Amino acid sequence: QVQLVESGGGLVQAGGSLRLSCAASGRTASSYAMGWFRQAPGKEREFVSAITWSGGNTYYADSVKGRFTISRDNAKNTVYLQMNSLKPEDTAVYYCARFWGGGFYSPDSYDQWGQGTPVTVAS
Repeated sequence: QVQLVESGGGLVQAGGSLRLSCAASGRTASSYAMGWFRQAPGKEREFVSAITWSGGNTYYADSVKGRFTISRDNAKNTVYLQMNSLKPEDTAVYYCARFWGGGFYSPDSYDQWGQGTPVTVAS
């Protein structure tokens, strides 16, 4: 069992930046690919980004490509999401999750989820 705890969310003006962190507990936490999803009010949870266990491969939703960067520090069992040039449509609760198999873009491919951290981008 891996526990995931997100942090770093908050209120930011459009065009600003935030860095989200996802701290994973458990000695095997660094062995897994990880993903970030987000869910806005009244909308389904959507894929944002994913990273393989080594950090060698990253994946992004088209809506965030070029603005967000995912990274990880396996020594710290932590995954990061650097979010730049934020837009009001990025407002959502952001979740990190542990990938277990299947396609990176589907929430069904992830078996452990954090509690989420809210991000609000003001126009």
